Amino acid sequence: MLLHVRSLCRAISKTPIDMIDSSFALARRMRATAIHRETVEVHDGENVHSARCSARLTRDLQADNQELACGDWVLCTFDEHQQLWVHTRVPPLNQIVRRDANGSRHTVVSNVDTALLVMGLDLDFNLQRLERYLAMVVSSGVQPVVVLTKADIAGLNSPDAVQLRVAQVRARVGAQIDVVAVDARASHACQALAPYLGEGQTLVLLGSSGAGKSTLTNSLLGVDTQDTGVVREHDSRGKHTTTARSLHQLPTGACVVDTPGVRTLRPDVDPHTLGKLFEDVSKLSAQCRFRNCSHQDEPGCAVRCAVDPQRLKNYQKLLRETRRDSMGALDRQSQLAEWKSRTRASRQRKAMERG
Repeated sequence: MLLHVRSLCRAISKTPIDMIDSSFALARRMRATAIHRETVEVHDGENVHSARCSARLTRDLQADNQELACGDWVLCTFDEHQQLWVHTRVPPLNQIVRRDANGSRHTVVSNVDTALLVMGLDLDFNLQRLERYLAMVVSSGVQPVVVLTKADIAGLNSPDAVQLRVAQVRARVGAQIDVVAVDARASHACQALAPYLGEGQTLVLLGSSGAGKSTLTNSLLGVDTQDTGVVREHDSRGKHTTTARSLHQLPTGACVVDTPGVRTLRPDVDPHTLGKLFEDVSKLSAQCRFRNCSHQDEPGCAVRCAVDPQRLKNYQKLLRETRRDSMGALDRQSQLAEWKSRTRASRQRKAMERG
């Protein structure tokens, strides 16, 4: 049986017929489980195959500023030499996308139902970074679930330490997002995540290096498939043991995508979606004295006194990045010139004060 035929049929049913290759009936339907530099690993439901992308598909994807991603449904054919070729990508139902430091977009994964945002209860615990992952996932329309790992370590300090951290996360992300605390190495981790592991579901694990994504993947699989490594003592960060995204089929009939930790986390999100994620800021903004209040030093601001300063700072930073990503090249140059002008003026004022 194909991996998640139900998901494939759902993707096809929402795709205009003229967007699907005319040879669909003759091609083999497969799912991309790993993307390499020259080849693609695809799964037909029974076996894994190594395939190459056709030149036409590569050209079409580049023209649309797209790329083949782990989780994509594809149509493949064998040539006379028994080489498997990917010649069509079924347009994905959804994609989780992030931006690099230079603003370029990269697809993390396609066709997922749930994103497990993995964060350790050790020194990896960082609510500002969690909000960035939430922004990246919410903008794609994927259901986020916060998974707090290393609950066994946190419980050594205090019996209530785990519940305290869970309460902190829930207060930060809102009641509409599930928060689960687990020991990623224990068997009960599967029980805690059982509502998201149903047949035909696809999950992706997102989080920083060393958070326990590969360890949790092995627990869900019931076998040590993914390599794991130790974390540094001074900051609990991993050493990027996982270097590529890979899709695995679980005993429950679900699929899970393990991903490496990212060094640069910039969500591809628009201001409207960001406003929904920071709903408390959006609602309180209507009570500010000034309509264009930036919630910094204006008098009569209703946001500064009600929202956690770190949360507000993170919102303002994400909003700046979002607006900058929507600018054209000339607008960015103009903004950079303005910042340089302000910096020079500030230095001149300080020099005059000292002189």
